[in-house]
Amino acid sequence: MPAAVSSPTLEALTVKVVSIFPENTKKGIPLIHAGVLLLDPDSSRSLALIEGSSLTALRTGAASGLATDLLARSESRVAAVIGAGGQARTQVAAICSVRPIEEVRIYARQPGHIEDIIREMATRSAREAVRGADIVCTATYSTKPVFPDASLEPGTHINAIGTYTPEMHEVPSETVLRAQVVVDQRDAALAEVGDLCVPIRAGIVGPEIFRAENGEMAAGIVPFERLSDEVTLFKSVGLGVQDTFAAARVYRNAHKMELGTEAVRDST
Repeated sequence: MPAAVSSPTLEALTVKVVSIFPENTKKGIPLIHAGVLLLDPDSSRSLALIEGSSLTALRTGAASGLATDLLARSESRVAAVIGAGGQARTQVAAICSVRPIEEVRIYARQPGHIEDIIREMATRSAREAVRGADIVCTATYSTKPVFPDASLEPGTHINAIGTYTPEMHEVPSETVLRAQVVVDQRDAALAEVGDLCVPIRAGIVGPEIFRAENGEMAAGIVPFERLSDEVTLFKSVGLGVQDTFAAARVYRNAHKMELGTEAVRDST
C-alpha cells in the first residue's frame, strides 16, 4: 500500500506491506503482521523500516480520537471497548485524550489474552459493556454484530475499527440505519466495510448513508452539530496517508530520542 504526503508541514513517502494468516490464531501469534518502509521524498532513499502493526494501532487510534472529538458528546464520561487485541490500548488512549473519561469497560471473548491493564477493566459481556456507555469502540474480526442495538443509550458515539472485508460485521444494521455515519474514505468504505455493505445489500440503507468523511468535518467543509440523543458512527478502514503521517512522526521522534537501530549502507 503506497502513499505520499505533500503538505506545508510534511513531505513523505511510504510503502506498507500487510499479511493476514488466519492459521496464526491457532499458534498463539497475531493474525496480522505489517511493515512500513519510509522513503526520502526527494531521492526515494530508504529512511526507516518500521514495525507496522504498532504503527497501524497508533494511526487508527488517532483517527478514532479525531472522530470522537468531532462527534461524541462533550459530557461523555464512560467508554466501552469490545475486543482486546492490539488496537484496544490506542483506542482507549485516543478517546481519553479528547474526552474526560472516568470509566472504561473492556469486553473480549478470550479474556485469557487480555493484557493486565485491560483485565482490570473487563466486563462479563458485550451487552454489559455497552449499556450506559457514552462512547463505544468495536475492535474485533467478527462476522456478526458484537452488541445488540437495543443496548445503546441515546446519544452514544461509536468508533467501529475492526472489520476490513465485506463479510465482517461488528455493528448491527439497525444501528447503522439510525446513526449519523462518518467514514475516512467513501469509496473504500463501500468496497471493504461489512458494517455498511451488509445493510446496503439487504436494502436496509442506501449507499448515500454517509454523512461525511472524517477529513471533511475536520476541515470544516461539512459542518456538523449533533443532537443530544443522536447516535453517531465512525467507521474506519484506514488510509495510506495515515500510515505516512504516523511513520514520519515516529521516524522524527526516534531520531530525537536516539532510538532504533541504524543500518550501515553499502555504498557499492
